[in-house]
Amino acid sequence: MRSIVFLLLLSIFGQISVGQTSAPPATAFSPETLHNLEAVQDFALRSSYSLKQVKYLSNNIGPRLSGSPQAQRAVEYVADEMRRLGLKVRLQEVKVRHWVRGEETGEITGFPGMAVNGYQKIVVTALGGSVATPDSGITAAVVVVDSFEALEKLGTSGIRNKIVVFNHRFDQRLQEAGFGGAAYSQAVQFRFRGAMEAAKYGAIGVLVRSAGGSQNRLVHTGSAGYRDELPKIPAAAISFEDAELIADLAQQGETRVRFTITPKTFPDAVSYNVIGDIVGSVKPEEIVVVGGHLDSWDLGTGAIDNASGVAASLQVGHILKELKLRPRRTIRLIAFMEEESGGAGSRAYFEENQNGIDRHFAAVECDLGASRPIGYLYSGKPEVPVVLAPLARILSRTGASQVRYQEGVGADTAPLSRAGVPTFAPWFDLRTYFNYHHTAADTFDKIDPKEYAELSALVAVLTFGLANMEGALPR
Repeated sequence: MRSIVFLLLLSIFGQISVGQTSAPPATAFSPETLHNLEAVQDFALRSSYSLKQVKYLSNNIGPRLSGSPQAQRAVEYVADEMRRLGLKVRLQEVKVRHWVRGEETGEITGFPGMAVNGYQKIVVTALGGSVATPDSGITAAVVVVDSFEALEKLGTSGIRNKIVVFNHRFDQRLQEAGFGGAAYSQAVQFRFRGAMEAAKYGAIGVLVRSAGGSQNRLVHTGSAGYRDELPKIPAAAISFEDAELIADLAQQGETRVRFTITPKTFPDAVSYNVIGDIVGSVKPEEIVVVGGHLDSWDLGTGAIDNASGVAASLQVGHILKELKLRPRRTIRLIAFMEEESGGAGSRAYFEENQNGIDRHFAAVECDLGASRPIGYLYSGKPEVPVVLAPLARILSRTGASQVRYQEGVGADTAPLSRAGVPTFAPWFDLRTYFNYHHTAADTFDKIDPKEYAELSALVAVLTFGLANMEGALPR
């Protein structure tokens, strides 16, 4: 999930929850479509196809940082798989950020009570896009703050030539209550803005407490932001445990840290969005997009973020092929590139299609994990849940009938949403997702096959249902 756009999409403020609504117009779905939707759902719940695709993307291809050889291999694999499913496939060229992680070390080199020649190791990882430290690292006293307001109060005199440690605590109780996205949006601002804000006051580096719920000394990466008018200083994340340790020592007296990160930024690389069409039988000019992002961060293997979304989208093509169903409208599967580090893929797709945006009937994005869905989120007119009530009734067979309005429901579909296209996404149970998100623990074993089958079923029902509606969606 990427930085700024995604933060806004995750916010719970301004959301309106709705339950199942009154009966829709009788012409929204034909009896045949409703029968076929149940068949689609049943097939998805039995099928292991999407799970096998996640496994291959995660285990056989591995982490897919934009610009990397693995990202290119994933493009080739997904394109071949779409062709095998009978889709009309093309690759849309995209220029993407090419940033490569290097060596990463950290230690506390000075603290109250330290033994002679002693030190304590800390776990660090470079934030995406960060500049490097010198090869010997940077060593300085730390200043620990938990807010940008606290940083501002210290000012230049309290920060110059020091390392700022942003120690904003991820709200575990909010996550445990099911609002992991809200907890993340509160914490992740320090990851993206930290280096910029600290540089204003002369800091020489920043360490940011991981923006996630893990308490297993795992570090959480993600994009750091810079502004051209400010010095670019090295930015790294540290674990929950090490943030607690440094904060405690700094309260006791001067504490010094050395950290070394050696990433490199190369010229933008050529990559691709992978696009495959299932051409509609009645209104082929109208398009229902379904997709996820193919790139991932490089600490883990990108299973839940977001091989799972790409594979659930591929499952739509697999089901329709196996059941010999053809949608009324064209279903367009898209594996977007570079969602994590800049959003070049979604921008490129929108720019290419902005003159024909009215042809986009709806868009479904599958991101935010692989856990059991409780329903779907939508961005569009208030009447949308009324029109789609028959879908909610079918989804209720797996306990996924809840519907909630949200201002934006995905990063890659955000440009379409802003242009007025109704957009949709699974409504996930987010009580554990941010324990693994952007960490080395984002691996295939975190996916529960039963829950993932329910997710794949929701994506397939929602996509095929939208493509087979008799009338139009409010927009």
